[in-house]
Amino acid sequence: MRHLILFLGLLVFAPPVSAVDPSEMLSNSLMETRAREISKGLRCVVCQNQSIDDSDAALARDLRVLVRERLVAGDSDNEVVEYVVSRYGDFVLLKPPFKGATLVLWGGPVLFVLIAFFAGLGFYRRQRRGAPSKPAAVALSKTERARLNDLLDKGGS
Repeated sequence: MRHLILFLGLLVFAPPVSAVDPSEMLSNSLMETRAREISKGLRCVVCQNQSIDDSDAALARDLRVLVRERLVAGDSDNEVVEYVVSRYGDFVLLKPPFKGATLVLWGGPVLFVLIAFFAGLGFYRRQRRGAPSKPAAVALSKTERARLNDLLDKGGS
C-alpha cells in the first residue's frame, strides 16, 4: 500500500515532461528561461495540439533551435515570435490573434456548433411532423365483434 501511495504521489507532483534535448539548451539560464517561455506559446505544426516545447517532432526541434539562435543573436521575445510567425503564419501560435485572417480559427468551432444545432433542430422537426398522430378509436362492426368474442372464448378454454 505504501508503494502505491508513493507512486501516486510521484504522478501528481512530478514535473511536466519536456521534449527539449539537453544539447539544445542554452548555458545562460536567463536566456534558456526566455526560450522555454517562447516555446510554450508556439504550436508544433506537425503535432498541432502540442507546443514545440512538448513535441518530439523533428520540425519542433528545429523551431526550438531557431528560437534559441534568435535569442542568442539579440532578438527580443516579441521579435523572435514575429520572426517565426513571418515564416509559418499565425497558425504557429497556440493563441492566434483575433483578426480577419484568423477569423476561421476563432469562429470555426462556434460555426460548427451552430450548424450542428440547426441540423439537429431540423431533423427533430421533420421527425415530429412526419410522425403519425394517434389513430382515432374505431368501433368494431358486428361481424368483427362476433369474431373477436369467438377467438376470446376459444383462447380462454
